[in-house]
Amino acid sequence: MKEYRYQQIAEVFEHQILKEILQPGNKLPSLRTICTENEVSLSTAIKAYYTLESKSLIESRPNSGYFVAYAPNKFPGIPQISNPCQSVKPKHIDELLAMVYQKYNKEHTDLSLAIPAKELLPVAKLNKELIKASQSLTDSGTAYEKVEGNERLRRQIAKRSTVIGTQLNVQDIIITAGCVEAISYALRATTVRGDNLAVESPVSFGMLQLAQDLGLNVIELPTHPQTGIDLEALKKALETQEINACLLISNFSNPLGSCMPDEHKKEVVRLIEKHQVPLIENDVNGDVYFGPQRPNTCKSYDQSGLVLWCGSISKTLAPGYRVGWIEAGKFANKVIQMKRFHAIAGTSITQEAIAGFLETGRYDHHLRKLRQTLHANSLHYSQAIGDYFPDGTLASRPMGGSALWVELPLKHYSLNLYGKAVQQNISFAPGGMFTLQGQYDNCLRLNYGVVWNDQVKRSLKLLGTLAKALG
Repeated sequence: MKEYRYQQIAEVFEHQILKEILQPGNKLPSLRTICTENEVSLSTAIKAYYTLESKSLIESRPNSGYFVAYAPNKFPGIPQISNPCQSVKPKHIDELLAMVYQKYNKEHTDLSLAIPAKELLPVAKLNKELIKASQSLTDSGTAYEKVEGNERLRRQIAKRSTVIGTQLNVQDIIITAGCVEAISYALRATTVRGDNLAVESPVSFGMLQLAQDLGLNVIELPTHPQTGIDLEALKKALETQEINACLLISNFSNPLGSCMPDEHKKEVVRLIEKHQVPLIENDVNGDVYFGPQRPNTCKSYDQSGLVLWCGSISKTLAPGYRVGWIEAGKFANKVIQMKRFHAIAGTSITQEAIAGFLETGRYDHHLRKLRQTLHANSLHYSQAIGDYFPDGTLASRPMGGSALWVELPLKHYSLNLYGKAVQQNISFAPGGMFTLQGQYDNCLRLNYGVVWNDQVKRSLKLLGTLAKALG
């Protein structure tokens, strides 16, 4: 999508600030200088600086101009690689999940669910697409859709696959009711009860619950909050244990926000091909990147059909539409058969509406705004944690997605903190929800997919104050 001039100007300064070429306190060129050097209007220069202000990268000082405000030295440190224990009998986390989400209500400052707030979604435009879909579809959308899903939507997903470094065909895509259903089909196509499933740790509680429901033995592996699963640990597991499938979030994992470098993705694919172990890749957050381009996927390097690539628009556009997809490689026929048995077809109108939204370019326009907002929010959160949380608190520094992982000093139990927080109408996700090994008791996940405002800032400050009091 074509960028506006103010965005181009802002991105130049943002790069220099994040790379610390411009240091905290450095004065930026005046608005008049920006206008002259870039041959733009005053309003364009103001919009460029406003964009940087919204991310807390710069600040204006009355009668003095604009200065760099970004101070990463005040951010919390980054957690170390996780060290999950495999000797503990796996626990069920259902009661913990029920406790957290039963206490949720609309009056809460919700920092728990890793989805964008409705205010960040283009609801009015989606409504128009729903009306168009009901008018254009045969029988106004009351007829069964093809088992593979809406062809127009599958064509758009295949078209967009070029940005992840591969070229998928329309017939390779199968539409599902969200990413969870896609992963469910993938697990059923590649494993049976009693099989061993290798995952990152910590990892999304939804995937843990699904694996337990299918009777799988979950092998949690060490994971770095920036680069994802530890390759040596994965290699050792594949060589010394009977791993029947791997389930990884390659881009902006939940809850750590880690993103595997391309070289790591290549090595993961090489390892699973060597051992002939299928890899289920959850790429639900791949479109929510803060860098210059969308990261590749493990699917980008798949030559054997062992990678089952899963995605959806639940984290970016419309969680309630339940529109996801899977490219199942050599397991495609099994997945289609399962969908025919278990679902028959998906919802015609929502699939057609999303197809139209992608086709017109509105999705890309929305994504750009969403990424800017979430990136700004992630910086706000890091600053708030550095300012208000106990000394020694660590936090991940994601470059995409909407989840931030916080590690409090030892003896700060997140469940105790949660109990105090809900009394103040603040909710978050305690760390124990992201493991079956009874770990991460001093950790929590915060969702920054919100509208940043004084209430959210006050809630983070209060959360930090409560954490200090419990220490």
